Amino acid sequence: MSGLFRGRTWWKRSELKKSYDVVIIGGGGHGMGTAYYLAKNFGITNVAVLEKNYIGAGGTGRNTTIIRSNYRTPEGIRFYERSMELFRGLSQELDINMMLSKLGHFTLAHTDSSVRVQRERGETNRLLGVDSKLIGREEIADLCPELNMSMDVAYPIQAALYHPPGSVLRHDAVVWGYATGAYHKGVHIHQGVEVTGIRKDASGKCIGVDTSEGPIDAGVVVSAVAGWTTQVCDMAGVRTPITNHPLQAFVTEPVKPMLHKILVSANLHVYVSQTDRGEFLIGSEIEPYTTYNLRSTFSFVQHSVANALDLVPQLARLKMMRQWTGYCDMTPDYSPIMGETGVENFYLDAGWGTWGFKATAVCGETMAQMAATGKTPELIAPFRLSRFADEQMVPEKAAASVSH
Repeated sequence: MSGLFRGRTWWKRSELKKSYDVVIIGGGGHGMGTAYYLAKNFGITNVAVLEKNYIGAGGTGRNTTIIRSNYRTPEGIRFYERSMELFRGLSQELDINMMLSKLGHFTLAHTDSSVRVQRERGETNRLLGVDSKLIGREEIADLCPELNMSMDVAYPIQAALYHPPGSVLRHDAVVWGYATGAYHKGVHIHQGVEVTGIRKDASGKCIGVDTSEGPIDAGVVVSAVAGWTTQVCDMAGVRTPITNHPLQAFVTEPVKPMLHKILVSANLHVYVSQTDRGEFLIGSEIEPYTTYNLRSTFSFVQHSVANALDLVPQLARLKMMRQWTGYCDMTPDYSPIMGETGVENFYLDAGWGTWGFKATAVCGETMAQMAATGKTPELIAPFRLSRFADEQMVPEKAAASVSH
């Protein structure tokens, strides 16, 4: 193992065994959640999580921290609502303070067509028991007086989809909480171990992985690597419709609490929230080009700052502190890919685009069930890889096209 990972950790390091019942590729929230629920719900502890970098180095460690369930399709709403249920009890279950703050989530509509879309979303949410509704300008101003409600702007706010359960919580606490919980149940966590190949037998069944530390036999292999999905799937000979796009965000200097709602503009493609440290977290849409380059751009700052100031002009005098870029694995219908791949015993948890963090809990639960039983849980059946060939897509762009 690389010397980079021999320092202090929250657990005692385990020797890498030659064989495991389940190997999980990717040490982010989804991979760690899967390992934890395998041990908790099914008693399967002969599990290895392989992470080529460090735990939480990818999207789990750099995201908007927002969780919500106000999606557009019935499949998406049910799926994310289950995640919200799990998140609400996670601090107590994992004995780590997730600092979950129920703030309320606004999806702002600036055009007539956007108002129609948000109204449809609200009605669909309410039919499925999710607290979400379309509200007008007067109620918006009352709930969030920091918003610029002037009509003398290019895109005045006409209405908003208001989702009171919308919350934020600590992304690092989620991944480390699941990692610590999994470790104490007997799961092996290996940082600095890169998967270099997917091993198959003569019949094409997955039987393990090749790694930078040598081959490992496995009964089941689960890939949960987000932006690196196409690379891992290429090793397995699995084709996906995923494309990789960069996503950028930045935070300002910290100030006293001022903004107590989560703001997202459906037309300006910008989101704004204030963290528990007082920083304003601001981001935009994915970049239109595909790349694995993590370089931040000035054009993103221009776009995001201008649109954020249209919404909250009081931010104008704040200084930017940090800017960063991450990878997003985008699917054509803006819904994830979960479950079987066509290669026996090789399962996929991918296609999360910009909305993967809020699904962390339910992904861990359902992928653990998939790996333990070999059967597709009903909750993720609509997100199967074969839906693209079957032309049964789950179009979620109306609720997921803004990166929040």
